This record gives sequence, structure tokens and C-alpha cells, in this order.
Amino acid sequence: MRTLGVLLAASMVAATAAAQTLDRIVAIVGTRPILASQIEEEMVQQQAQGQALPTDSAGLAAMRRQVLDRLVELEILVQQAERDTSIKVTDQEVLDQVEQTYQNVRKQFTSENDFRDQIRQARFGSVEEWRRWLADEQRRQLYAQRLIEAQRQKGKLRPIPPTDAQMREFWQQNKEQQPKRPATVSFRQIVLKPAPDSVARQRAFQLAESLVVALRHPGADFAAAAKKFSGDSASAAQGGELGWFRRGVMVKEFEDVAFRVRPGEIAGPVETSFGFHIINVERTQPAEILARHILVVPEVSAAQIAIARHRADSLHDALARGGARASFDSLAKTYADPQEPKLAEEAPFTDLPPEYQKVLATDTTAGLKAVIVQGADTRRTKFVVLEVTARHDAGELSFEDVKIRIRQSLGDQLAIRHFIDQLRRQIYIDIRL
Repeated sequence: MRTLGVLLAASMVAATAAAQTLDRIVAIVGTRPILASQIEEEMVQQQAQGQALPTDSAGLAAMRRQVLDRLVELEILVQQAERDTSIKVTDQEVLDQVEQTYQNVRKQFTSENDFRDQIRQARFGSVEEWRRWLADEQRRQLYAQRLIEAQRQKGKLRPIPPTDAQMREFWQQNKEQQPKRPATVSFRQIVLKPAPDSVARQRAFQLAESLVVALRHPGADFAAAAKKFSGDSASAAQGGELGWFRRGVMVKEFEDVAFRVRPGEIAGPVETSFGFHIINVERTQPAEILARHILVVPEVSAAQIAIARHRADSLHDALARGGARASFDSLAKTYADPQEPKLAEEAPFTDLPPEYQKVLATDTTAGLKAVIVQGADTRRTKFVVLEVTARHDAGELSFEDVKIRIRQSLGDQLAIRHFIDQLRRQIYIDIRL
């Protein structure tokens, strides 16, 4: 999400340029013009994001041409998307994105007057004029993104494997922008989550059932119920809001029901490994739904926690002793929580949970570690049997460190480039810069 400076500065450049000289057409794509002021806007946005602009006239001219090329490519994609009747960008989703941006920017100011003063300094006549500018920009970006996504889904935009020379050239051009390599840890783990007993599951199911009945009554407030009853801490404060999502994002049991529900209906209880879900689908569009949920989590007794702890200790002891029956992979397949990852490669140390950091900070060797207790003071307690396979100190990234990521990124870029080049041959383009 762009900051306020980035969102507003571009219009300041356009307005200043317009006051100094008449705008001019620098390219035509199809029947639509691209203006010189649009190039200046893009350059200011890049500067606001930390990119230094050239100080010499030749460098500035080259940069303007690069920006123009990107604007032309965006316009090609937008026009192709608009001709494709299967690609939809609704007014509502554009308005939703604009509203989210507005809220993110507005909260940066302590008063409405300060916010409006900044809008006026950016040469917008009103907040509504700024919102219209945001809406147009968001709509165009969504059209381009949807077109690319559609091509991928149809299997027409497969990555083009780059050559080693292309990857090394990409590395040379971008290595100065690469962050430092953080200290990393690679490990495998068996995560054991205490399971609720049958009594706790039945009690949670009955609560979920009663909520479904209550929420199906006219005038029921789903958001208020989510804030009061939902055990999903990430969504409860937002009234159970999950936002827009496609298939493959949520667990299968949840999606199987959610994608069959009509807007406005209340479905559930749906049981998953997390608990019992009550689902409210608000809106649908091709391949996506906007939904809320309430998660009723069965209570886990102290006895069930003790059982999980004993099992974690037993697995740890078996691995420490070794032997034919102590295969880490076979034990993980049998006992590990299927919702938890079993492997981590080059995980940044600072991104690990605090409980992991505490153990690994004092024991820097590879191998089996003491059982980690995660969330010891909550009902979401987990026990982790962890084996470190490699550690790397912080330092400079090398080509070999990022070679796989470069291959993936560049392969996608080359595929998009090939697609745009095909479209370019099918549309009228007149460059006047």
C-alpha cells in the first residue's frame, strides 16, 4: 500500500507541470493517449519510494523512456482485459479498495483539518476528487492483474526458463537493492497439539448450533456475535471478517461449505481441525467469495495437555536414543499435527516464534533440541520436537543464495514479457517521446 506522500505527490507534479506548460501526448495506445504528466507522476512515485532520480539530462531522458514503456505495457494489458468478457472488475471491489486506502491514509492524521490540508496541498480540489483518482488507478491495476491471472489459469502463461547469463545479468542489475542475508535456521519438527476430549467437543458443537439458530433470526448481528464468541483472534475483532478469498486458501472442510452458500445465508456448524465454524457469505464473484465466520474452539483440559506433553517427551527420547524405529520422518508422519509445517529451510531467526528463539539462542549447534512449549499459558498450547539441520550467520547475499528465487521471478517476468509482445503486435502504438 502506498503511503500518503506517494499517493498525493504524483498529483502535485502533474498540477505544477500543468501550471508551467501545456500537457502533451507522448504516446497513443489503441485510441487512448498517454500524457507527459503521467510520466512525471510515476517518477515522483518512484522517488517517494526511495529510488534516486538521475541528475543529468541524459539519465532523466532514459528514465522517462523506461517509465513510458511501462505505462504503454499497462495500457496494452488494460485494453486487452476490457475486451475479454470473462474478466470482471466490479465497482464494489474498486470502492472497497479505495475505502481501505482512504482509511489507511486518514488514520495518519490527528484531525480532519490536517488531512484535508494535505489533500489541498496535493492540488486535489476535494477528498472526493482524490478518491476518484484512486478509483481509476485501482481499476486499471485490477484489470491488468486479472488478465495475467486468467492467462495463468488457462495454462497460457507458463514460466520461460531463463538462461544462466540472463539470471546473472538480473543479479548484477539488482544486487545493490538486495537486503542483507539474515541469520537463518533450517530444521524439521514434529508439532503436537493437545486434542479436546469428546465432552469438550460436544459442548462446543452445542454452542455453535445455538449460535446458528440465533443468527438466522431477522435482525441478528453476526459481527457482534463474532466479537463475543469467536475463538479466531485474527478475525474476531473485525466481526469475523475474512475478506475476499479463493479456493485453496482455507482448509478443505471450510471451503466445501463456504463456496456452496448463497450470499446472506448462515451455514454451519462446520467442523475442522480448528473447531466449529459458523459461516456467513456476504458477496460472491467469479472464483471468489467475501465471508465472515465465527470459530467455536473446544476447550482442552489439563489432562489432554498432559497427554500431549508425555507423547512429545517420549518422541524426543526415542529420537535421542536412535534405532530403527526412531526415524524422524516416520514419527512425524504418524504423530505430527497435519496443519503444521514439518520442514523449514533457511528460516530467518528473527521470524521464529519467541519460544523457538529462546531455545536456539542458547544452543547454536545442529541436532535435536529440548522439547519446545509454545503458548504455555493459553488453550492453544503446542509441544514441538525440533531438530536443527543447518544454521547460517547474517551476511551479504550471494548469487547462489538467491539463484532459485531469481529463476522463478525471472521466469514469470519472461512469460509476461512474451505475452505483452504478442499483444503489442495486435494494437496500434504511436510513441512520440
